[in-house]
Amino acid sequence: MLNNTDIITQEEEETFFKTISSNIKRVRKEKSMSQLEVALSIGHKSSGFYANIENYSHGKHFNLKHLLRLSKLFDVPIEEFFKPIK
Repeated sequence: MLNNTDIITQEEEETFFKTISSNIKRVRKEKSMSQLEVALSIGHKSSGFYANIENYSHGKHFNLKHLLRLSKLFDVPIEEFFKPIK
């Protein structure tokens, strides 16, 4: 049986989450929405928690429910969040 650390490195995991966060931030700005607006729209009561996720601060990251809600809110395919950063 494989150990979880043998499947993916910490660096690969961080790159994955940072890519998603960066793409969401880009789309949010393209849609001219504030962090507070988005936070409230996806069920958070303040922008602080959302800001930490969007900036991948303290290891906080988006979950699948967030991604689904954000894709609907932004009216973009969920795949948009997984595009490699240029």
